[in-house]
This record gives sequence, C-alpha cells and structure tokens, in this order.
Amino acid sequence: MSEITVYSTPMCPWCNVLKDFLKEKNIEFEDIDVSKDQEKAKEMIEKSGQMGVPQIEINGKIIVGFDKPAIEKELENLKSD
Repeated sequence: MSEITVYSTPMCPWCNVLKDFLKEKNIEFEDIDVSKDQEKAKEMIEKSGQMGVPQIEINGKIIVGFDKPAIEKELENLKSD
C-alpha cells in the first residue's frame, strides 16, 4: 500500500490539481474516489472530521484541501524518514 492516499471525487477541480501536482513530482499515491466507495468516505471523515475533498494522507498525517506548503512539508518529512 502507498504511503500517500488521496481522497477525491471526479467532479472536484482541486482534487485534480492535487493529483496533477503529485504526478508532476513523480510521487506515487493511491487515489480513492469517495463518491463511489462509501466505506472509504466514512474512513476519511473519521480520520479528519471533515467531509470536503481533496484530502491527502501522507504517512498517517491528514491534510484537508490543496494546502501546497503543508503537503510539500510532509513530502519532505517522508523523504527523510
């Protein structure tokens, strides 16, 4: 399983921005479509307390929205582990 999980929906423009950002950096991630997987949607809400997408989980840390500085910081932390 990937250390990075993206919770997204097909109609979410920021979800696509987030996934494109990761792809540009050649970062592998698991993409979960929470509009089709209700169990994963429930899991996402339990982890973050938020219903909005995108959400990204990097090595156990949840970031809600496309918060580029926070995402870059966690990606750096992931590299140094």
